[in-house]
Amino acid sequence: MLKFSLSLFLCISFLLTFKYFANTGNNETKPAKSNVLASTVRQGLNHSKSDSLHWPAGFTITRFAGPDLTPSPACLAVAATGEVFVGVDMIGSLGKDPGKGRIVKLIDSDNDGKLDKHTDFADVDDPRGILIMGDQVFVLHTVFSKETGKANGMILEVFEDKDHDGIADGPPKPLIEHLSNAHMLAERGTDHATNGIRMGIDGWIYIAVGDFGFHDATDRDGKKLTMLGGGIIRVRPNGKEMEVYTHGTRNIYDVAIDSYMNVFTRDNTNDGGGWNIRFSHHIQSGEYGYPLLFQHFTDEILPALVDLGGGSGTGSLFMDEPTWPAQYNHVPMTADWGRSELYINRVKPDGASFTQAEEPFIELPQITDLDVDGSGRLYLSAWDGAGYSGSASKGYVIRAIPNGWTYKAFPDVKAMSVADLAGMLKSESAVARLNASQELIARPADESARAALAIASDKGAPLYARVAGVFTYAQIARESGISNLVQLAQDDALREFALRELTDRKEGIAQVPIAPFLSGLKDPSPRVQAAAIIGLGRLGRLEAASELLKTKVPASFVAPAKNTEGPHATPNSAIILPHLAVRALVSMNAVDACVSAIGTTNSTLALWALRYMYDTKAVNGLIAAYPKVKDPKTKKQILVTLARLYKQEAPYDASWWWGTRPDSHGPIYKGITWDASPRIEKFLTLERSKSGAAGKQFFADLNERHQMGITAFGGEEKSTAPKEAKVDLAKILNKKGQIGNTSIEDVMLMLAKVKGDPKIGRALFTRQGCVACHSLTRGEKLKGPFMGQIGSIMNRQQIAESILKPSASISQGFATVMITAKGNKNYMGFITDESAQKIVMRNITGDVFTIKSSDILTRKELKTSMMPVGLANALSFDEFASLVTFLSQQKN
Repeated sequence: MLKFSLSLFLCISFLLTFKYFANTGNNETKPAKSNVLASTVRQGLNHSKSDSLHWPAGFTITRFAGPDLTPSPACLAVAATGEVFVGVDMIGSLGKDPGKGRIVKLIDSDNDGKLDKHTDFADVDDPRGILIMGDQVFVLHTVFSKETGKANGMILEVFEDKDHDGIADGPPKPLIEHLSNAHMLAERGTDHATNGIRMGIDGWIYIAVGDFGFHDATDRDGKKLTMLGGGIIRVRPNGKEMEVYTHGTRNIYDVAIDSYMNVFTRDNTNDGGGWNIRFSHHIQSGEYGYPLLFQHFTDEILPALVDLGGGSGTGSLFMDEPTWPAQYNHVPMTADWGRSELYINRVKPDGASFTQAEEPFIELPQITDLDVDGSGRLYLSAWDGAGYSGSASKGYVIRAIPNGWTYKAFPDVKAMSVADLAGMLKSESAVARLNASQELIARPADESARAALAIASDKGAPLYARVAGVFTYAQIARESGISNLVQLAQDDALREFALRELTDRKEGIAQVPIAPFLSGLKDPSPRVQAAAIIGLGRLGRLEAASELLKTKVPASFVAPAKNTEGPHATPNSAIILPHLAVRALVSMNAVDACVSAIGTTNSTLALWALRYMYDTKAVNGLIAAYPKVKDPKTKKQILVTLARLYKQEAPYDASWWWGTRPDSHGPIYKGITWDASPRIEKFLTLERSKSGAAGKQFFADLNERHQMGITAFGGEEKSTAPKEAKVDLAKILNKKGQIGNTSIEDVMLMLAKVKGDPKIGRALFTRQGCVACHSLTRGEKLKGPFMGQIGSIMNRQQIAESILKPSASISQGFATVMITAKGNKNYMGFITDESAQKIVMRNITGDVFTIKSSDILTRKELKTSMMPVGLANALSFDEFASLVTFLSQQKN
């Protein structure tokens, strides 16, 4: 017999979960309200929750394109002039068949909010990011082999449409190739691959990399990069100067960038206890720790700003447009596919970073992306149940504008003079400033550089305008602008940005003086100090190491206690500067300076940096310093540092991936010994031999914590982290409880291989009494959602998703309702009958209640299903597939 929870699951598994039951339940249309989706918007959206989607009063939200034009929209971008480019992806995140993707261009010619015409701009597979700049359309997407038909990488390329016919002018120009793990793309799909792209006012294209990582990504200079895990990389619009910006995220889908080059992401990170959302501020060169450091080595990372609970982050945007109300302007907006919500994250300065407060903004089913044009029109795309392998009949795009908004044509920047373009850098619109900046860069350098420098030097101009001037000038002038940037660095308001631009590009960096950065280390502003530290790391001059080593390390720099999880999502502005100093010291390989600092007042930072310096000089220096140091705490930290250096990460060849539930023990995932490992082991073994029982336990803990694998030390423990369930049909068909130990993505992959037995599915559905709550044939009394036609409405993936994520798609008429009534009575269930006199409700156990309308005190419709998450956890893959297959065959 199966567990009781399975019996309950089979009885109510589909209560309140399925969409598109047009002929069941209560289909009465609700009157439109300011915060409820109007019926004119609902037409064609084909979504049963569309009569209960919410947003604040003061906005008008209308349907712009439906699944006939934009099915399965994975991403979108909007030109400054208002044309909308949508990435249609009917392969989805787990599909593997090419030829199902394209970029669609949507045009509202008369700007009345209604789509007038469209073109298929270009055919691409698995589009994951789009960026529009003038006649150029940058697209990030998966590439399939013509010979094998299998995915063999991802590429960032640029299309052009110079004749403005809405169709790309021939083949695109590649910018970065091999931008994801080709092996995992072919084996699994694009679900943890490389995603959104966005340009900052500094002229770099920032790219969100999922934790598939990449191997030998190649830019137009021929430069190659390899990255194990996720993070942000950036590249110039010509496909050159590719570099890593930050590292240590899981599966970010996009970046939000403000006018001062603050970068924000919404990441989904599994820590063994659930896929929780973390909102982060990304600081250049920062390490964010997933999956190896963010649990047990949190002293070594920059923490996220907050853990927001379960979800799946998707598109992001920093809203900075004057047509938007102040309450909803100058804020990061981050979309969550899992929560079907666009959020505002209100950030407040905190040292060199921020704190944040999140609030829901626009509810949209499985929202994927968003972007805004130069007139302030916000466009959002909804996946809306298109499934993990895409759908030709689901998904749409909406438009959102503030009430009272009026269209204002965006100027043709190519027809503007240099003086007018420079004036446009003072615009309150971030879209206008970026487009003006990029056009100035394309003009003759002498005149445009002078104009941009004049804006930067204008102390009467708003700071955002002056900052735009600094970044624009630096891009135009390059090495010839160094002296002027040094001058701008003397301006208190611009120092942070001038220092950043002085080292923003490696070409010509040898000509940049070190003095402004050394001075910046002593600036009262922690943001200036951060810029100075990052700049010194990029300069790479060893004479700066002694000054970097003076960076104060706060008391919060403490490793988590054994078997405890550290604060990986708690703002800690005090740790930022020493963290950046360590990254700078490592990048310049300041071994000698760090070794010399052991035992001094700068010892803590030096030993922290030495943890990552796989250099025999570092190991020899640590061993030589040990007998000279008298402070017991410092001696202990030397041993810790040597243990940390015993193994290094094996070179990443992209032949594997750590899965959705990786071993997060840390600090190394695939550790290998290196040249200095024997000497480290010999020294530690000698010191251990001098120790008593307590000392030997210390070495055992070192061995376990750093996964050194030195058997004589003891302390080794088997990992208790949940192991990734592999879809190996020969081994798993009769194994129980697999659903609860498997990510939803892997369940979907399993369904594609395990068909199940519908006879077993029927037996489960019937034997456990589910017929008491659901009918399979017409004519039976309606109870919960009618199951007799589910197979003609949903495919197997959609049925499975509705079981595993019951609140993701609630059938119209079966939403959970909470009622309080006279006599201190409370009811929760779905309404099966309603009249002016009474309401009939059925609860989760099938009990029926009749409530007089006159007795009702309050009535509230909940966003969540009554069905608890996890009721299918006890099933094996074969059982779950059998149940899904049985239901998929119900087509009465």
